[in-house]
Amino acid sequence: MIDRWQLWVVIAGLGLGSYAMRFVFMGLVGRRPLPEWALRHLRYTAVSIFPALVAPLVVWPEATGGTLDAPRGLAALAALAAGILTRNVFASMGAGALVLFAMLYWF
Repeated sequence: MIDRWQLWVVIAGLGLGSYAMRFVFMGLVGRRPLPEWALRHLRYTAVSIFPALVAPLVVWPEATGGTLDAPRGLAALAALAAGILTRNVFASMGAGALVLFAMLYWF
């Protein structure tokens, strides 16, 4: 177990780091326009977060003890295919959920 003072040092350090990162964008940049290259890269931030959150749940699911199984793999492929074909996040999530539940029922 971590000591109480070490825990508070870590919490304070994380809080200061979070504040510093936000201050750079809100305090220093403020109302100044960002360069075109920065805006172009920032457009992909939201697109990269969703796969980064979902990929560990597909590859190392807690429900199976950390081993890849067929229902989750097929659901991920269905969600990927629906996302590519429809370009719609909700259709992709719906297709993945339907395939996951169908495959869990089937297997």
